[in-house]
Amino acid sequence: MDVDVVVIGAGPAGTTFARIAAQHGLEVVVFDKRKEIGNPVRCGEGLGAREVVRQGLELPRFVYSTEIYGAKVVGPKGQTIIWRGKDTRGWVLERKFFDKWLAELATDKGAKIKVYHRVVDVIRENGKLVGVKVSHGGREPFDVRAKLIVSAEGMEALTARKMGFPTVHRLYDVDTCYEYEMQPYDHENLIELYFGNEIAPRGYVWIFPKANRKANVGIGIGAHLTTNVKRGGIKGADPKFFLDKFIGNFEPLKDSNTLLDFGGVISVGAPLAKFTMDNAMVIGTAAKQVDPIHGGGIALAMEAGFLSAHAAIKAFEEKNFSEKTLYKYYEKPWRETTGKKLQRRLLLRKVLEKLNDDDLNFIFDNISADDLDKVMKGEYAGVVKKMLVGRPQLMKVLGALLS
Repeated sequence: MDVDVVVIGAGPAGTTFARIAAQHGLEVVVFDKRKEIGNPVRCGEGLGAREVVRQGLELPRFVYSTEIYGAKVVGPKGQTIIWRGKDTRGWVLERKFFDKWLAELATDKGAKIKVYHRVVDVIRENGKLVGVKVSHGGREPFDVRAKLIVSAEGMEALTARKMGFPTVHRLYDVDTCYEYEMQPYDHENLIELYFGNEIAPRGYVWIFPKANRKANVGIGIGAHLTTNVKRGGIKGADPKFFLDKFIGNFEPLKDSNTLLDFGGVISVGAPLAKFTMDNAMVIGTAAKQVDPIHGGGIALAMEAGFLSAHAAIKAFEEKNFSEKTLYKYYEKPWRETTGKKLQRRLLLRKVLEKLNDDDLNFIFDNISADDLDKVMKGEYAGVVKKMLVGRPQLMKVLGALLS
């Protein structure tokens, strides 16, 4: 098989790339190792509206469970901030249907998608990347040649690593997660986030509401905590233990039923040091293009797929697939826009994890919804100064946000 572009992975990044590239006349094939796109579900399923609107898409009703109008953020002793605004609208998806819908949009534009096809190796000639080896259902691999190879593999990113991208995750930059789908749970179309070191060390508990009084109830905590049970005096810091403890103490959920039960890991560190090389790009979660505060990556994956596809179109127009060209049209503009926002959010994550529950309680007692909106936009100075007036000793921690 000879094509213009091979995409590895049929998640939101890979299928968004395929849709845009195929729409502009490129011959694109997407290989996915799973037997069914969108299954198994491995996330909280939240998606903000901004990227969907920017790409001119309109979600059909069957791909999401419920609409979201804002967020309820809760401190260690129960202080609650309700945050509503244009940046808090979105959906809790049904990922099995959403991911298939994105794939169908790509095939409608002419892309080919092949499930149960695992890319097992890359092909090089004279040191140049020219294709991949693909196995269908464990059978003998066959060769697929392409001018451009795009890794949208998610966390594992094994093929990207074989291509030479630095995809290894440090344990410190990973959160271990556990989630249940539960019923019944009454909600107000708000996502709920619960903070506190006793609740979720270096992380938080989330409740993402769904239709029919259901909810995705999950937790993410620092993966490095699970390897050292003495760290911070925490004994047995595994996510399921903390999630079960939270649910047992949370009156609206403690008698609810569990309909789904799974665990996983998410990246909450810095993006890869490079996204491009000759004849290759890496996008989405494979590139660690994930929000370091909450680990969300669907919208960021779609954004990366959109931008990298337009870079591929320019590369084909110029008949130039060098790292320099791909960097110019994809990596450079991403790092100058979204990349800078994620840098600031990574700094915020590193600051927050240094706060004890007493400090968190002080902040929750004194922060407003408007303050929270500014923080999430990366506007830290005014809010930090407000906190320092009441608790100057926080300068040692919060001072990093003023630089």
